[in-house]
Amino acid sequence: MTPGPVTPDGTGPIALVGSGEYLPVMLELERRLISGRSPRYVQIPTAAAPEGEAVLARWRRLGEEQAARLGVQAVPLLVRDREQADDPAIAEQVRGAGLVYLSGGNPAYLAGALQGTALWREILAAREAGAALAGCSAGAMAMTARVPHVRALHKPFEPGLGLLPHLRVIPHFDKMLGWAPDLVTRVLVHAPEGVIVVGIDEETALVGGPTEWEVVGRQSVWTLGHGARTEHPTGSTLHTPMAEPHHPAPRA
Repeated sequence: MTPGPVTPDGTGPIALVGSGEYLPVMLELERRLISGRSPRYVQIPTAAAPEGEAVLARWRRLGEEQAARLGVQAVPLLVRDREQADDPAIAEQVRGAGLVYLSGGNPAYLAGALQGTALWREILAAREAGAALAGCSAGAMAMTARVPHVRALHKPFEPGLGLLPHLRVIPHFDKMLGWAPDLVTRVLVHAPEGVIVVGIDEETALVGGPTEWEVVGRQSVWTLGHGARTEHPTGSTLHTPMAEPHHPAPRA
């Protein structure tokens, strides 16, 4: 196989996906991510755990079906909470992965369940070893430094996983303005200086990272701010520089 994308520092690529994880419409993206890597596809639906066992079972089925289409091994990790995420026996199943995928649901719950756990450490180690890391919808939002409660917008933002502290992600962007305009406004208003807000349309992804990206999929990615939005259609590249740390001047 032709090797999949890599980042300039040699770590595995990140994919931030607007929608469509494990579905045939996004098959070629997932094929590209795992191509040339270990045929071990780790699927983590933790963001959907608050919705119950039937929903987790559905994610497992979808992931296994996509892995079968790809001709690779599905490794579903039905991690429901921090206790399970800190279980070494569960976390070690990430080792040797070619692709790790965080699917959709509740981004604040996902970040809270994984942050600082054995599972998250193994995911980071897998990416350092060259595995691709994808997050769709909640999975994409959780990789940033701060995430909203998407179903309770009155609550304060929660700490995210912090892998991409210079970004805020709005998935389903082509639909979100109609579904939840208050969410878009809240993400924009609360983005600190130096943080770039990106809207990712459905069935579309940003691939690469952490600062150099390619738009892949059916639609576009948008950068938002200062009352305007800029379109980046599929096939284009996007640069998201990390701001230099701000060090206040010492007091006289």
